[in-house]
Amino acid sequence: MAAITRDGTVRFGLQLPIQTLTRTLVDPWEEKATPADLVAIAKRCDERDLDFVGVCDHVAIPDDDYARNMSTTWYDTVATLGFLAAQTSRIRLVSTIWVAAYRHPLQTAKAFGTLSHLSNGRVILGVGAGHVRGEFEALGIEFETRGRRLDESLRAIRGAFDAPYVSHAGEFYRYAKVGVGPGPRGALPIWIGGRGRNAWRRVGRFGDGWIPMANDKRPYSEAIDVMRAAARAAGRGEVAFDVGYMPAWAYLLGPVPASLPTGGLRGGAEGLVEDLRAARAVGANTFHLRFRARSVEEYLDQLDAFRERVWPEVARD
Repeated sequence: MAAITRDGTVRFGLQLPIQTLTRTLVDPWEEKATPADLVAIAKRCDERDLDFVGVCDHVAIPDDDYARNMSTTWYDTVATLGFLAAQTSRIRLVSTIWVAAYRHPLQTAKAFGTLSHLSNGRVILGVGAGHVRGEFEALGIEFETRGRRLDESLRAIRGAFDAPYVSHAGEFYRYAKVGVGPGPRGALPIWIGGRGRNAWRRVGRFGDGWIPMANDKRPYSEAIDVMRAAARAAGRGEVAFDVGYMPAWAYLLGPVPASLPTGGLRGGAEGLVEDLRAARAVGANTFHLRFRARSVEEYLDQLDAFRERVWPEVARD
């Protein structure tokens, strides 16, 4: 197990645009964006020394009230990360988040072990329990057991590379003396998404980091205490975690254009610096950034502005 953030340092990354067109996340320009635009953003993140880029995970979006604001376009996670791995050189590639219950744990281990092998160890497996009941139903997987399935999957994935041939006997998965090489290059960090004590305990038992699903700073002291206590109870001792924080949407290039969605938007570099510093003060060290833009060119300019005007103010001790 291996957190990527050293004591006293911070990491910056973002969930990529374009790879999902869900209505709550997309800006109008993304509707006509191309794979070349996606590559350009990933490359700019690589060039500007951001630490990670993330790709979401959904398989089949149902046509129901719960999913009414979700587009059917969600790029396949592993295919997209593999495509971007070949176009970049150093940035880490994260699934934000992979719904582990949708796949057998050996399938997850195979996919992310291979991706890590091919990318020279640049992969982080971000996992979660999932939330779209209709998607579980379409895939023939019981929705109510998703938390237990995730816990068992994490145990199985962690053990998949312990030996050339491994065995597992659990509530949902059973196999004996099978191998899933190639394994990852070095350790495969695992970040776990979710809210509340169950998610925090899961991070402590199995994970290297926490992906928050909101930007409320109030729970951080409790969350970190719960993660550390769960790690000790699981026999892991005192371990470090990549403690995530997801700030509000940012626009760093002057007054916010009237054509951009304003929901949750915090404009200005100074405001983002203040927010990230406050998150760092309560224990966050891994920042999942979100930017609004009107074009791919403006999105690239946002990344440049972040690197020049925000990063130095937040990263310094």
